[in-house]
This record gives sequence, structure tokens and C-alpha cells, in this order.
Amino acid sequence: MPQPTQNQQPPPILRLAFRPFFLGAALFSLLAIGWWSWWWLMPSAWAPYGGPIWWHAHEMIFGFSAAVVVGFLLTAVQNWTGIPGIRGGPLALLFGLWLLGRVSIAFDLGLSAPLISAIDCSFLIVAALLMARSVILAKRWRNLLFVPILLALAGLNAFSHNQLNNQPLLASQLLQSAVLLIGLIVSIIGGRVIPMFTANGLARVDIHITKVEALPWLEAVSLLSLLLAVIASLIGFGKLPSGAGAWLFGLAALAHSLRFCRWGFWRCGSVPLLWSLHLTYGFLPLGLLLLCLQQAGWVNGGSAPLHALTVGTIGGVILAMMARVSLGHSGRPLEARKVMSLAFVAILIAACLRALLPLLLPSQTPLAIALAGASWVLAYGIFLGCYAPLLFASRADGKPG
Repeated sequence: MPQPTQNQQPPPILRLAFRPFFLGAALFSLLAIGWWSWWWLMPSAWAPYGGPIWWHAHEMIFGFSAAVVVGFLLTAVQNWTGIPGIRGGPLALLFGLWLLGRVSIAFDLGLSAPLISAIDCSFLIVAALLMARSVILAKRWRNLLFVPILLALAGLNAFSHNQLNNQPLLASQLLQSAVLLIGLIVSIIGGRVIPMFTANGLARVDIHITKVEALPWLEAVSLLSLLLAVIASLIGFGKLPSGAGAWLFGLAALAHSLRFCRWGFWRCGSVPLLWSLHLTYGFLPLGLLLLCLQQAGWVNGGSAPLHALTVGTIGGVILAMMARVSLGHSGRPLEARKVMSLAFVAILIAACLRALLPLLLPSQTPLAIALAGASWVLAYGIFLGCYAPLLFASRADGKPG
């Protein structure tokens, strides 16, 4: 089938899913985290749908993180299946659906709660159906696993909406389950691409570098333990036998630590696109360890252990992945601008401040939130400055996409 020329294609921003969703997610996170940090220090009468605390947790999961996951998967599925991805008008409509969800939750548009929930949840359902279509047509069954994961995320979102008025604690518990589920997505994708990216990136320095092959038993233990943590979170750790949560998170932390160390993070110091990906992924086993210690009663810190996953793993890996994927899929050399190293350092600082400072100095939690928020805004502000022009531009090599 002949490929369309540049003139036959839609505007560059609508040529592949990563373009609008990476741009929209980065900008949204900058605004949302900036506003949240300000609101935490200077509370106001602002009353979004669900309340400020639920809004913050929900929007960083189902607003920011879900947009990047969908943008990545609907771009990657084109490579996995050979079937052209969503583009043009349909992509604009999908992005508009995501954006409408963000606006209707943040501001009172006079919409009913069921309608807001339907708009918000339909985004992930439509994305899952689009992905399923490509995978089924190409019969690439290995990639079908992302479809039930997206639908599970949509289900968690719907249940959280539904329980807001009846059981607000359950609504928050469902959001924690969603964080662990997104951690599972990061783990699956990371296991596929980090060893490959590392081998390809270091081959220019040492031709003897080869890809680290996965150990089937370690992959199984790593992913299954994290999946069980998602299920346990849904059930409620208080309903499990005493110590079960600590043992489960401990097993997951150990397995993911071994997996992480096998990828050779210490070899990547000269390549920002690699060390950023490795070090931010390292917050996954760290976060699981902190959750293990919290379940065992050895640390408290409120939501600080969970923020090792949300800020470090999810926020950090997303930044590193967007930086690399945006270059690769726009036909540009895989070399980040020097200022992006500052962005990568800033997101690592944000993760350390938000996840560790409240554990060490609980009285300084408000300061930790403010400084972590500022570091996040710096990191994603730099990303937008470097990558927004690229996302609006045609591929450098003249190819479609």
C-alpha cells in the first residue's frame, strides 16, 4: 500500500497518537501540579468535582498518566502490528474526549455526576477498543494483554467516580489500585524496551554490548507479584491475613530489584536518555520496598511511599520515555538536548523530596509538597520548551507519522 506524502497527511500534531497526548499530558501536568502546590500552601474555596484531594490523585492518574499510556500504546501498536494507527480527525476527537474529561472535572460546567463519569471513563474504553482492533486484525496476540489492562483502568475509574458520595475512602482506595496497575504497565513496557534501548544506546560506545535477555522465571515473579498487589489493594490489605501485604510488597520489591540491576544501570552514565530511564525506573522497587515497610508498620509517612511510585516511577519514567519516543518517532537522532539533563535531575529530586522527606521529617511535609511541585514544574516545563516545537513539526526524515 503506498504511503501518503507529507502534503496528503493531516497536520503534524495529528499524525500519530504520541504527538497530541504527550504534548497535552505534559502541559496538563505542569498546570495541575503547579496549581496543586499553590493550593496546598494557600488553600482557597476552589471546589472541583470530587474535592481537591480526590481531584489531585485522580487527575494525575486518569488525566496525566492515562494520556501518556494511551499515546504510547496507540503509537507503538502501529509498529507491533503494521496497521496504520489512529490519525487526523479521529485522533483529534479522541484527544478532545480526554480534554473534555479534564475540564468537566476541574470546573463546574453544569453537568451531572453520571455524565462527567461517562465522559471521563469512555476515553480509556475507546482507546482499548482501538488497540484491540489493530491487534486482532494483525493477530499479534502477545500485545492483546494491554486491552484488558486499559479496560481494568477504566473500570477502576468508574468505580472511583461511583463511590465518591457513598464511600469516599473506597474511592481513594481504588485510585491506589490504579497507581499499582499503572506501575504494572510501566513494568511490562519497561521490560520490553529498557534492555533494548540500553543495548542500542551503548553500542555506539562499545560494540561488544549486547541486549540483556529476560529470565522467564524472574519476569513471571516480577509481573505476577505486582498483579497480586493490585488485586490485594482492591480487596483491601486490612482484609488479608496479618502480614500478607508486607510479604507481597516485599516479594515484588525483591524481584523488581533483581530485574532492575540486571539491566546494567551503572553503564549508562554518559547517555542521558538512558540513565534517566534507568534511575526513574529504580523508584519502582524502592516504592514497593517502602510500601512493604509501611504494611509492616515500620514506617508511616502517609502517602509518601505511594508517591515514590507516582512521582518517581510514573512521572519519571514518563518523562524519560517521552523524551526518547518523541525523537525516535519524529525521525530525529536519539540525542537529547543538554538542558534535558536538568529536567531529568529535577524529576528525580521531585521524587526524593515527595517520597523520602516526609518519611524522615514528617513535620516538613508541606515543604516537601511545595518543593517537589516546583521541581516537577521545572522538569516538565523544560520538556515542553524542548519538545513542543518538535511535536508540531513534520518528521525530519520526510516519512509519514
